[in-house]
Amino acid sequence: MKQRQEMSEREYFAFIGRRPGMFVGKASFHMAAAFLAGYEGHAGRHGGPSLLTGLDEWLVAHRGRDCNHGWPGQILHIALPHGWENMWDLPPADEQRAITVLFELLDAFLAEREATACVRRPE
Repeated sequence: MKQRQEMSEREYFAFIGRRPGMFVGKASFHMAAAFLAGYEGHAGRHGGPSLLTGLDEWLVAHRGRDCNHGWPGQILHIALPHGWENMWDLPPADEQRAITVLFELLDAFLAEREATACVRRPE
C-alpha cells in the first residue's frame, strides 16, 4: 500500500494560492486573509504550529516602514502602493494583485522561517 505524502505548510499554501476561489468561495483578498486567520486560530486551539507568528514584524522589515495595520493591511500597502478607495471593494485587477502578493509574501516568510529553523537545529 502506498503511503500518503503530506504537504508542507509552504506547499499547502502555494496550492491554495494558485486557486483561492476553490477554498474560500470567492477569490477575494479578504476571504483569503480570513481563511489564513481561521487556519491560524484552529492551529492555536488544537496545539498545532503557529503559521502567522512574526508575520507582522517580518512585513514591517520587508516594507521598511512601521505600520499600525495588521498583516492584511500591510500586505495591501505592499501590493497596492498607489492606494485604494475602498479596501472592501477593490477593482478586479487590484483584487487579483493583492491575492497574488499575499501568497507570494506568505511563501517568502515561511521559506525564511524554515531556513532559520534549519540553521538553528543542533546536529
